[in-house]
Amino acid sequence: MVLFVSLLIISALHLSGTMESAIIGGKEAKPHSRPYMVSFQVNKEHKCGGMLITKNYVLTSAHCLNGYESSGKKHLEVLLGAHNISRKESSQQRIKVEKYIKHPSYKEAQNDRSYDIMLLKLKTKAKMNKYVDVIVLPKKNETIPANQKCSIAGWGIKVPGKHQASNVLQEVTLKVQFNFECKNLWKDYFDSMRMICTASDGKRAFCQGDSGSPLICNHEPKGIAAYTYPDDCLNRKFPEIYIKVAYFLPWIKKVIQSN
Repeated sequence: MVLFVSLLIISALHLSGTMESAIIGGKEAKPHSRPYMVSFQVNKEHKCGGMLITKNYVLTSAHCLNGYESSGKKHLEVLLGAHNISRKESSQQRIKVEKYIKHPSYKEAQNDRSYDIMLLKLKTKAKMNKYVDVIVLPKKNETIPANQKCSIAGWGIKVPGKHQASNVLQEVTLKVQFNFECKNLWKDYFDSMRMICTASDGKRAFCQGDSGSPLICNHEPKGIAAYTYPDDCLNRKFPEIYIKVAYFLPWIKKVIQSN
């Protein structure tokens, strides 16, 4: 079985003057209940989610910049403290990205997506307040039990295949899947050391455009949204895949200390 992995970079969805990410079957999040949430933007357009892990570093997916590195001048920014990304809210902080650091083992042209992780160093430090705050990363690499309920948020599409998006932050609860089931179904596209997955019930899922958003389990960011079944986010058979944050703790610390 050969599957083309559909990466969750947002396509050209120009809605209310902005570009949207995707959460299917969720609900509107309580405004500013997730102060770590980041809208990663390229040329003022939302591309991916992300999370603030220090005052000047954001963690997101490496593939969010696929196709942009050779496209000439790019204006990279993050939007913090946002609930509605189509409006200028007093709580928002817009900060330029000084540099991006993809994991050295990530290769855009290869099918191995298990290193799909990237750090964004911000030009200035974010100001901490009730709207903007860092999220604490897991302290060690532990196995995440199957059937545990976790949540993910994004600015998003509510109906797959239709450009009916919400500018406000949406959230959805999902259930962790057994690693062996993910491996059996995704074959070589799934690496149990560096990835985790959640099962779709055909009603709730993350979808195109929500790459980089953190999967939160017991108040900790366990995963980063990576990919799902091509053109079918609600596919009941194939679990949704995340990069396992805890596996990359040594790399994250090394990058921050050396930059």
